[in-house]
Amino acid sequence: MMLVAFKLPMFPWFSSARSKKHAVRVSTLSKGYLMKYRFHTTAKRAAFSLAALPLAVHTQAQAQYAEPTTDLAALDPVVVTATLAPRTANESLSSVTVLDEATLRRQDPTSLTDLLRGQPGVDVSSSGSFGKQSSIYIRGTGNESTALLIDGIRLRSATAGGAEWSYLDPRMFQRAEIVRGPRGSLYGADAVGGVVQLFTHDGEEGGPHPRISVGGGSFNTQRYSASLSGSNGGTRYSFAASRFDTDGEPVRRGGEDMGYDNTTALARMSHTFDSGAEVGFLALRARGTTEYDESGSLATTDYVQQVAGIYSELPIADNWRSRLTLSEARDESDNYAYDSILDTQTRTARWENTFSAGAHELIIGAEYMNDSVAGSTTGSTPWGGPYDIEDRDNKAVFSQALLDFSPVAVQASLRFDDNEAYGDEVTGSLALGYDLDTHHTLRASYGTAFRAPTFNQLYWPGYGYPDLEAETSETLEFGVRGQYAHWFWDAALYQTDIDNLIASDANFDLVNINEARMRGVELSAGVEIDDWILAAALTYTDPENRSGDNAGKRLQRRASQSLRFDVDRELGDWSLGGSWVAQNHRYDDAANQNRLGGFGLLNLRAGWQFAPLWSVRLNIENVLDKEYSTAKFFDGDDYINAGRAGFLSVHFGQ
Repeated sequence: MMLVAFKLPMFPWFSSARSKKHAVRVSTLSKGYLMKYRFHTTAKRAAFSLAALPLAVHTQAQAQYAEPTTDLAALDPVVVTATLAPRTANESLSSVTVLDEATLRRQDPTSLTDLLRGQPGVDVSSSGSFGKQSSIYIRGTGNESTALLIDGIRLRSATAGGAEWSYLDPRMFQRAEIVRGPRGSLYGADAVGGVVQLFTHDGEEGGPHPRISVGGGSFNTQRYSASLSGSNGGTRYSFAASRFDTDGEPVRRGGEDMGYDNTTALARMSHTFDSGAEVGFLALRARGTTEYDESGSLATTDYVQQVAGIYSELPIADNWRSRLTLSEARDESDNYAYDSILDTQTRTARWENTFSAGAHELIIGAEYMNDSVAGSTTGSTPWGGPYDIEDRDNKAVFSQALLDFSPVAVQASLRFDDNEAYGDEVTGSLALGYDLDTHHTLRASYGTAFRAPTFNQLYWPGYGYPDLEAETSETLEFGVRGQYAHWFWDAALYQTDIDNLIASDANFDLVNINEARMRGVELSAGVEIDDWILAAALTYTDPENRSGDNAGKRLQRRASQSLRFDVDRELGDWSLGGSWVAQNHRYDDAANQNRLGGFGLLNLRAGWQFAPLWSVRLNIENVLDKEYSTAKFFDGDDYINAGRAGFLSVHFGQ
């Protein structure tokens, strides 16, 4: 392993650290990091990301080992979510997928779930298309066990648990990192299956750089976005807004159209002083209305998704940077069918210190978080009214050591959480990596995590169970990664055991009784060569209930087999591409009686740059017009997703 130093502002927005193979100046807003990349490429540059591709590529890739190009920085991307500090995907000793700006622009999805579906270890279920309730399952764990971060700020509903993915516009984000495996020792509660972090647009050098997009398509859909970004001296800025409006499609056979609209605004700015100190802020707010089917009738929900934060970072010494971040996240939902108002406000203060000593790093920090549902009411039900308790505090301290004893790397972390609702939790992880040679790395890891009981479970009016404890997990993983000049492959084998699962007993009371086991294999690979970009992912997951009457059954709404293949080709001013996702059947119920059939989806896309800075894009989703469902209504009908749809858009800007 080669050593290089780089400067990176530290968590919650910036992170200062040393990488093993690159001299980098990074400033990107990640788990709160703003990182500015400047790569000095060395002989060990690797490739792209995604699944098992033909071995014929190997011969051509080997011929180019000795001559890596500057393009390869994008192929072995620097990630920060896995370790709180910048490491290449290979160095992170984690199972990680990066969806960069080029990928998001090429695919231009109408929803985050379309982007995430079929990625390694990731499954999606939804109650229809366009702003309908969706769940993300990483490695078979529930939506409540997947943490969502936006530029380092945690966003979720404390009432239901988990994030509402369908209310976020993909065009507001520049990059996504998907880390699979437990990260409780870094991020606290709910990072059991993994973490998804979305990064908003950073200000480019120079400028200002304007971007504008106008488009529309099937289901009377209209889509607009505009942004302005750039830098001047030590100040970087990015401002953006978007609007999405559609009449939607029926979510039940024979039903009426269910519409959706979303308006989002983003503001982000930072300043770096001559001393190396940095300050900055971020604000993102999305609001709108979604329609849904309530017992055959149209009902509506107004929603707000919001994150905001400020940070300050100081270089205390040459080898010590200290950062303080204050943030607030809101998840608000007004449901008119039940007269319910479910609002979550999460306020967080995080202090993080990064110490470096040669190739090694030590991160020590503390975090205070307050969840509040004040003002919420569960609506016009027999148990309607405000929650029995409306807020809870969580205090935590954590540390992580990143050690490089080339060719051996060691990563160890430990965290203590003290929550006034469900008590104390201690989580930790240990990862070991070994470089077999210049291109192949073995890794093994063990980690623990926990999922917090929700306000609905603890404090629902007249029906809460305040004595519930957190669900706990242990995960063991083995992996190997191969990185070459223009391609890579990755394989991972894991098992997660979850105890104290919250479930209903024979009297329909909530108790900590169930156990579950998730086993799986993930294969991924990617190639970028001769204007071709290919990526593939193959996932096998066995999420099994291990207790009660349904022991041995698959956990509901999870597919066990998934395949995704993406291919894109540049042809001068033209580009062509497509994505194919195939998944097997799943069950809507714990007893595995209500079967939902498997499906295959084909999406096609084309682009044409018809003038400098001007381009037009055409996306056709579900080309084969496949009717598919990943969830059922309570009455047994399928929630159906949209059929074939086309969208055309015109874009101005770099």
